[in-house]
Amino acid sequence: MRQEYYEQLDAISDDLVHLTRLVGSAMNLATQSLLDANLQLAESVIAADTEVDSVAAEVEAKCSEVIALQAPVATDLRIVVGALRISASLERMGDLAEHVAKQARMRYPHVAIPTELRATFAEMGGIAEVIVSKTGAVISTKDVALSADIAAHDEQMDRLHRELFTIVLSPSWSHGVEAAIDVTLLSRYYERFADHAVSVTRRVVNIVTGEPYVAVSLDDQQL
Repeated sequence: MRQEYYEQLDAISDDLVHLTRLVGSAMNLATQSLLDANLQLAESVIAADTEVDSVAAEVEAKCSEVIALQAPVATDLRIVVGALRISASLERMGDLAEHVAKQARMRYPHVAIPTELRATFAEMGGIAEVIVSKTGAVISTKDVALSADIAAHDEQMDRLHRELFTIVLSPSWSHGVEAAIDVTLLSRYYERFADHAVSVTRRVVNIVTGEPYVAVSLDDQQL
C-alpha cells in the first residue's frame, strides 16, 4: 500500500516536470511568433494551452485523491500541498506564454514590437527558456541549490523589464501610445513568467527543507 502511495507522489512529480516542458516550449514558440510576426506559431501556442490546463487539472485531481485516501502528514503533506501550488504557478506560466502569442496574433501581419527592441525581447525569451528548464530540474531532482540560479535569472528579467519601461516613457519614444502599451504588456508577461518560476522553486525549498514559504509578489493576478 505504501509503495502505491509513493508511486502516486512520483507520478505527480512527473506531471509537474511535464508541465515545465510544455510551458517552456510554449514561451519559446510564443517568442518566435512575436519576433517574426508568425501567425501559425502564435495560433499553435494558443491552441496548445488546453493541454497545459488539462495536465494541471490532472495534478489537482491526483493531489485531491492522495489527500482524501492517504491523509498525508508532515513532509508528505508539504509535497502534496506544494504540488497543488506549483501546478497553479505553472498553469499561469502557460497563460503568460499564450498572452504573448495573442499579442503577436493581434498585430499580425506587423511585428508587435519596434525593430530596435527585438534584441531585448529575444534576450527575455532566452532567459525564460533557461529559467523554466532549471525549474523543471529543481522539481525533478529536488536540488534546492538551483534556486539561486533561478533567482539570478529573475533579476536579469527584472532589469530588462525596467529598461523597457524606461524606454517607452522616454521623451525620445517615437512609436506612439499603442506600441508603448504593447511593449509594456509584453515585458510584463515575461517578467511575471520569471516570477512564477521563482515561486515554484520556493515551494520546492519548503518541501525539501521545511523552511517557511516566502511568497513572491504577484499583485497582477490576471497575469
